[in-house]
Amino acid sequence: MNTTLSKNYEPGQVEESWYAHWEQKGYFRSTPDGRPPFTVVIPPPNVTGVLHMGHTLNETVQDVLVRHARMSGFNACWVPGSDHASIATEAKVVQMLEKEKGIRKSELTRPEFMKYAFEWKEKYGGIIYHQIKKLGCSVDWDRVTFTMDDHYYDAVIKVFVDLYEKGLIYRGARMINWDPAAQTALSDEEVEYRDLQGTLYYVKYPVKDSDEFITIATQRPETIMGDTAVCVNPADERYAHLKGKSILVPLVNRAVPIIFDEYVDPAFGTGALKVTPAHDINDYNLGLKHGLPTIDTLNADGTLSEAAQVFVGMDRFEARKASVEQLRADGLLVKEEAYSTRLGFSQRTNAVVEPRISTQWFVKMRHFAELALESVTSGEVKIHPEERFLATYKYWLENIKDWCISRQLWWGQRIPAWYGPDGTFVVAATREEAFEKCKAQWSAGSGESIHDSRFTIDDLRQDEDVLDTWFSSWLWPIEVFNGITNPGNADIEYYYPTNVLVTGQDIIFFWVARMIMAGQEYKQQRPFEHVYFTGMVRDKQGRKMSKSLGNSPDLLDLIDRFGADAVRFGILISSPAGNDLLFDDSSCEQGRNFNNKLWNALKLVKMWEGR
Repeated sequence: MNTTLSKNYEPGQVEESWYAHWEQKGYFRSTPDGRPPFTVVIPPPNVTGVLHMGHTLNETVQDVLVRHARMSGFNACWVPGSDHASIATEAKVVQMLEKEKGIRKSELTRPEFMKYAFEWKEKYGGIIYHQIKKLGCSVDWDRVTFTMDDHYYDAVIKVFVDLYEKGLIYRGARMINWDPAAQTALSDEEVEYRDLQGTLYYVKYPVKDSDEFITIATQRPETIMGDTAVCVNPADERYAHLKGKSILVPLVNRAVPIIFDEYVDPAFGTGALKVTPAHDINDYNLGLKHGLPTIDTLNADGTLSEAAQVFVGMDRFEARKASVEQLRADGLLVKEEAYSTRLGFSQRTNAVVEPRISTQWFVKMRHFAELALESVTSGEVKIHPEERFLATYKYWLENIKDWCISRQLWWGQRIPAWYGPDGTFVVAATREEAFEKCKAQWSAGSGESIHDSRFTIDDLRQDEDVLDTWFSSWLWPIEVFNGITNPGNADIEYYYPTNVLVTGQDIIFFWVARMIMAGQEYKQQRPFEHVYFTGMVRDKQGRKMSKSLGNSPDLLDLIDRFGADAVRFGILISSPAGNDLLFDDSSCEQGRNFNNKLWNALKLVKMWEGR
């Protein structure tokens, strides 16, 4: 290397050559040996774009820990990789195809779409790995893993089959969160709630065979056509005389019962509630309790269905306007009031989420929650900073719901359920294994048509849905070492459990708790000893950094201007443990000035050496 030192430190001339040197010498490669291991798995960034400042903070903290361990005599192994991010990536690919190629997803076959998705992955996965190198991260590139790699895909399918056979996965119709833009189910954690100013519409419902009306306040007049009852509190004397009566649903003139239930708050609104079991979770539960029918008035894309009878095919928000106008014309709209409300939005598409009854696949979570709770409360897994996140972690696990894991997408691990012509199914990793299960059931004499001896392997149809991204990433600390597909191999026995996980606080439930669950289920031990939660990176005005606000700097641009070491220095000095941090370019400038001081000190030493 050139030993002549420039006047000022020029990171662009130094850093790339050093990284190439480190790679050539294999300094970051790790294989099992007699030293104690120090293992870190990188939280795999989504292949939906480029690294942001949150990634920069996390990767820098991890690199500090890994390099310190390596210098302290540990066999340091830092595993890089990326996540296929099913719904996020599919949304990006669909957008790209429509914008750049004029192709709609509906015009493609599944294999054709997957080809475009893998091309996207190659492009953006490559950009992400280039950024990680530019940042100077000392990862073992021989171990890079992608959550759709063949072995990883097989691991996910193997776990699904195993949990199904244990009775921990089931298929059923339940009220779920529905994204009309992506046309897929969402987990509760994928819904972002916002406080908004809405409108409360007061609507008159005529009592059948009477001149009376019941006035009901609703935020969603476009769902009136799905009403199957009106509910009042049994202690509310205003409505006691209506017991046994029916009411006419406006817009469609359908007679439905007036029911009585203590669920209704007599003091809210008019004390009367329209019950729409297909479009509200509380109404759904009331419907189950009182045996009410369910009328789904919305299509998968958020337009009104044939069951609505009116405004069929109209977008739900346009139908709201049309419903209000028709109610006004019919003399049934009493008044409108401004109303503060909370609405759920899809984190990925920003669409308003619809509660919808749908047949999906679920994981029974109570068993797993107990495993994850015990791991942390016993101190087996230590959370840092504990005072900020332990209570939140415990609250979520103590109030856990079953996990909806099916997604109506193409990009991801396809659910290994196989259906016969009559709709009955078996769960198996491959078509061949599924057919063998069918044959085993024939010999048991089940008599179902799927088991008829004339039934052939080609008659089996695989489930169209894929698995939730988090159903693959919860296996990350295990399967990066082939611990599911090749249990007991030398790597998994040496490197697992890992030492520390550095990640953002926003995925404590999505990912951290679920990795602990998977680790206890499949390795009977914790996946990591420590979890260090970084804070949210904000701009100097305190706003969360985001593309939409245009306040998130380009990482490669920062590195080009200041150098990787200066960027790392800048983000670390801005970061209080576990708390949000304010970041701007000036902290990188401090890093550059600090590096210049070191450079000048080195020049001084070199000058003395020359004397």
